[in-house]
Amino acid sequence: MQIEIENTFKISTTNLKLLYNQLNDLLDLKIESLYLHIISDEEILKINRLYLNHDYYTDIITFDLRDERSKDAEIYISLERVRDNAKNMNIAEDDELYRVCIHGMLHLFGIEDKTLAQKATMRKLESKYINNLFHVKP
Repeated sequence: MQIEIENTFKISTTNLKLLYNQLNDLLDLKIESLYLHIISDEEILKINRLYLNHDYYTDIITFDLRDERSKDAEIYISLERVRDNAKNMNIAEDDELYRVCIHGMLHLFGIEDKTLAQKATMRKLESKYINNLFHVKP
């Protein structure tokens, strides 16, 4: 899978590329191009308002662009949200970043998180892939 990254914060993306490629294969998503944007709270808020009509901060927004002509996806991650989440949960920032990345790929797999039951399923799958791919305790 081809991965193009906009990295406003200039963080290392080597592990993210590995993670996304492994998940693409494991979940059989068949994504050919992934456009990853690591951005600020304000930037993700603008996207959330513009495309989803939501007026709140979030850690990730995933757009599935796959159709009969394209096998692409686009993911926006607010690094500020990830850092705040990690601090609030008392976990390493990298661990939270991996969880958020997995979360986005699970959305591309078709997993939703609108109801409590769906959220529980999402968390269970996030933990499964974190543990299997990075041997990290959530």
